[in-house]
Order: sequence, then structure tokens, then C-alpha cells
Amino acid sequence: QVQVVESGGGLVQAGDSLRLSCAASGRTFSTYAMGWFRQAPGKEREFVAGIWWSGGFTYYADSVKGRFTISRDNAKNTVYLQMNSLKPEDTAVYYCAVATSPIRSVVAASPYDYWGQGTQVTVSS
Repeated sequence: QVQVVESGGGLVQAGDSLRLSCAASGRTFSTYAMGWFRQAPGKEREFVAGIWWSGGFTYYADSVKGRFTISRDNAKNTVYLQMNSLKPEDTAVYYCAVATSPIRSVVAASPYDYWGQGTQVTVSS
């Protein structure tokens, strides 16, 4: 079993920054990609950002491109999401997902094997 734990959420004002962290641990496994998704009240879960473990290639949703940055620490099996210029519409529960087998795309949620419990991000106007 793989444990996925997110941290770093909170309440901020519009224009502020937050940094989310996500650490994966547990049995011996290989990480192929990690991603961040979010779900706002009354809305479906949506892709935010993803990173391929080999090569570090990244991909972002258009809504966060230029404001959010995803990065990784291979040694710690940890991924980060630096969120700048936050907007009220960024308010959501943010989830981290881990792919322990090869996947074709970091955007789709279904290929990921393990998910965290989520961390709340609230941006006030």
C-alpha cells in the first residue's frame, strides 16, 4: 500500500501565494507521475497540474498556467505545487495523485493508483 499525504492548504486573500506539498510513502514502488487535481463545491474534480517523474516534464490546466508551478523531489518522493496570484475561483479541495505504473497522460484522473485525502484551499476576495 502507498500512503499519499498532502499539506499546505489554508485561507488566503486574492493575490496571495500558497505552496502545497504531497509525499508518497509505503511499500516499495516506482513513481511514474504525480498530479494535482481540485474539486470545488458543486463541481467535478478537475486536473490542475502533472509531472512525469522521468525527465520532469510538466503539464498544466489553462486556468492555472503561468500562476502555478509543479515540481518534484525524487529523493523524497514528494511533489509540490507553488500557487501564486491566487484567485477566489481557485478555492477548492486539492488532491494529490500518484501513478505507480506507466500512464499515457497526466491529465486524466483514472490512471492514477493512489490519492491523498485532500487539502482545503480557500481564497477570499
